[in-house]
Amino acid sequence: MRLVRTVVAEGSINAIDLLSLRVPELSKGRLKDAMSKGAVLLSGKPQKRLRRAQTALQTGQQLQLHYDDELLQRSCEPAQLISDQQQYSVWFKPAGMLSQGNEWGDHLSLLRAVEQHFAAKRQVFLLHRLDREASGLVIVAHSKNAAAAFSKLIAGHKISKQYVIRVKGRLPDSLLQQGEISLPLDDKACLTRFQLLQFDTTAQQSWLEVDLISGRKHQIRRHFAAVGHPVMGDPQYGQGNKDNTGLALQAVELSFSCPLRHKSQSFTVPPELRLHSSSKQ
Repeated sequence: MRLVRTVVAEGSINAIDLLSLRVPELSKGRLKDAMSKGAVLLSGKPQKRLRRAQTALQTGQQLQLHYDDELLQRSCEPAQLISDQQQYSVWFKPAGMLSQGNEWGDHLSLLRAVEQHFAAKRQVFLLHRLDREASGLVIVAHSKNAAAAFSKLIAGHKISKQYVIRVKGRLPDSLLQQGEISLPLDDKACLTRFQLLQFDTTAQQSWLEVDLISGRKHQIRRHFAAVGHPVMGDPQYGQGNKDNTGLALQAVELSFSCPLRHKSQSFTVPPELRLHSSSKQ
């Protein structure tokens, strides 16, 4: 079942009672589950997720329910804390997890996982994103100052991001020697640099290490699909690259000069979580 409903309190009433009254298609149990998973928004400035079923509402207050039972029943591997630097932390986001929630909920989002890990004792600011299908490292700030400092680094392309991907086919020698793709995307210049790690002769697939120089939407996926070697398991770009194991794209390393401590920092995905050993063959 999938439905969207806006309800308005006509007097003092608890949130769950209002929803139960106006959305009779759903049991109180399902409504409470949707609330706990972030699928109910309380209108206001700013709009916020309402999770407490017994929250008292006043006349005129408005709730928005975005209910999708298929989405609410989904699950994925948990996020893992790679490093806690107090003012920011570095996390491993598994494939299947959103970077942040949307109106349909946030129970499968990294941002919510971080909030729950720190038991709401720290602010959380998402600084950059990974596609839901991708896995890898993400930085989360825990203060406005840290968020502003890292945002400047990101805007200035001063955070080095390294990825490992598995693509369809054997790349021609000319492309491997060139080692980069500079096709414009969305009428904007962008650059993806790469090198071959391994060619799997059995699967006829190439493992590549990628340095993302610019950061257009789906840049790596679109660039390699454009040159005829789409990322394996990509549900959106390329042909003949279906893979039941999922999208073969992982952000494996982040390096930068910390704007808070003024020292070089580098974080990598632990070997047990990597898509590939990254050893050249």
